[in-house]
Amino acid sequence: MLLILLLVIPLVTGLASFAFRKTPAVKTWALIGALATLVVAALSFCGIKESIPEANYNWLPSLGANFSLQGSVMALLMTLLTAIVFPLVFIAQWNKDIEQPSRFYGLMLLAQSGLMGVFLANDLLLFYFFWELALIPVYFLAGQWGGKDRIKTSFKFFVYTFLGSLLMLAGLIYLYIQTPNGSFDYNTILATGASLPIASQGTLFILFFIAFGIKMPIFPLHSWQASAYEQTLTPVTIVLSALMVKMGLFGVMKWLYPVFPHVDEQFYNIIMILALIGILYGSLLAIVQTDIKRLVAYSSLAHVGLMIMGIFAQTENATNGVITQMFNHGITITGLWLVVDMIERRYQTRDLASLGGLAGAAPKMTIALVVITFSSIALPLTNGFVGEFLLFLGIFESTNPNHITFMVLAGLGIILGAIYMLNMVQKVAYGEQKSLVIADMSLNEKISIYIILIVIVVLGVYPNLLLQVL
Repeated sequence: MLLILLLVIPLVTGLASFAFRKTPAVKTWALIGALATLVVAALSFCGIKESIPEANYNWLPSLGANFSLQGSVMALLMTLLTAIVFPLVFIAQWNKDIEQPSRFYGLMLLAQSGLMGVFLANDLLLFYFFWELALIPVYFLAGQWGGKDRIKTSFKFFVYTFLGSLLMLAGLIYLYIQTPNGSFDYNTILATGASLPIASQGTLFILFFIAFGIKMPIFPLHSWQASAYEQTLTPVTIVLSALMVKMGLFGVMKWLYPVFPHVDEQFYNIIMILALIGILYGSLLAIVQTDIKRLVAYSSLAHVGLMIMGIFAQTENATNGVITQMFNHGITITGLWLVVDMIERRYQTRDLASLGGLAGAAPKMTIALVVITFSSIALPLTNGFVGEFLLFLGIFESTNPNHITFMVLAGLGIILGAIYMLNMVQKVAYGEQKSLVIADMSLNEKISIYIILIVIVVLGVYPNLLLQVL
């Protein structure tokens, strides 16, 4: 029942949001729905030590597809992240005006329902259904709200994701045809994928990986990312970077890596090289950015690259590091985007050269920016350190013949990350005092940011809260 509620609550509250006409009413309704989802997600995650929750209902019996859900540790951790992010975003946006709020909040909640389904689906056709359901509202969110180039950006986002979805659909149909009993059941798909010839596994691996790689994104499938993050409203940017990125990583870990276990090891080597290029390329681009949103966008590309390398390192520590970092990165990047949005609204610019003096005018916001930045660059005693340490340890332990080289070059990303992130903090917080009167964080902004800071510090000091479950 809890798994069903994780889908139904945001779906029902999202559909009902379209009927509201007054802004305060729809904001309150959306927040209540998001908080109710958070309670259910927390209960589900806390119960994982007892048993793995499952739900299975007849859906399309003639096609061998069931409405099958399973709450694995990784799935429930991602649903918990999703359930945490949405109310934080709604609270942070409480005192900000949004055009057509009923439509905006309705689409946001529908996107949340789709994300929950992606993480919980234990049937391949159901997974594909929710994969598309999550993308559709985000496409409309990106196209209707944001910067002046949002239409062009949303179209580019649609073309990329639609191409990936078609490739995944082709692989899905082929896998289904090869099953002995015509079923999309997860265990049946696992057995069928493992029994296919090596060449067929390799082809299907590529089809699925392109779909997941676009969503993560991985170099060179990343070109939609920076413009999308720049042009969309901050709540939509957070959904894209904190949550939809995890769809791709989750898909690789559940539906790619286990289903095609006998592909040529060279595939893994190539992917790790592409991920490494993404780390260095994203970091170098971030260093030269003058737009603060594009800087954060390229930093996210570098962070995701390290997680991709961890997946294909094929070690227990790396796998635990990926799952831990998926959660921690989602929390940190949400906080970073919220602070960036506060800065942009107060200075009316994203140009680093035009920013400065935040520490004197808004000390609380500055402290939040510094702590979140420390988490982003994986400083010890922050949540970012734990996952990245496990990732580097796992890459070091890998049987890949180039594991030492990979680890050393990926480590450059940490150094470069400290350069561009601390440089950003210096220019924004400690640069020349501007003549503008800058207000510090409002009450609703403090609530969201303080919760994020608490998670960053608690999981940094006592990471066993997550690790013992893994």
